[in-house]
Amino acid sequence: MSRIGKRPISVPKQVTLTINGQQVTVKGPKGELSRVLPPEVVVEQDGETVNVKRASESRTARQRHGLCRTLVSNMVEGVSNGFERRLEIQGVGYRASVQGTNLVLNVGYSKPVEMIPPEGIRVAVENNTNVIISGIDKEIVGNMAARVRAVRPPEPYKGKGIRYQGEVVRRKAGKTGKGGKK
Repeated sequence: MSRIGKRPISVPKQVTLTINGQQVTVKGPKGELSRVLPPEVVVEQDGETVNVKRASESRTARQRHGLCRTLVSNMVEGVSNGFERRLEIQGVGYRASVQGTNLVLNVGYSKPVEMIPPEGIRVAVENNTNVIISGIDKEIVGNMAARVRAVRPPEPYKGKGIRYQGEVVRRKAGKTGKGGKK
């Protein structure tokens, strides 16, 4: 039995969860999320708690049991609290700014990189070097953060680039000199 899948999901008072066949819709103070779950799992609501169970004991049902429980749990948490990813920009002259809703990154390329966030995602910048990506869908927030990081991933020699807050980048030693030319 999946250890994650068998844990019940507690639904806060301000959140309403609707189950229509395999479609699960969650409404809360921050917004509304909906997802169609695979037919291998069954979602049951008992008042303040929601349980995700397997429809059968097949291999795919066992594989998707914990996944679907986590997806529903993330939907409930997203509409009640929301999700946030923080990125740090390190490097001389590297900075970020917000123009309208778009994120503009100056990270050493000849032109600034402009990124358009998906629907429902908010981007903020603190001190020109800290980017905050927030929204109610954990998957979209994480994808947007990964796309921003991919513009200039941290490099191991000087540590310059865009990294997640708290991410540790292993540094490498540079070339060692041989004494120079004669």
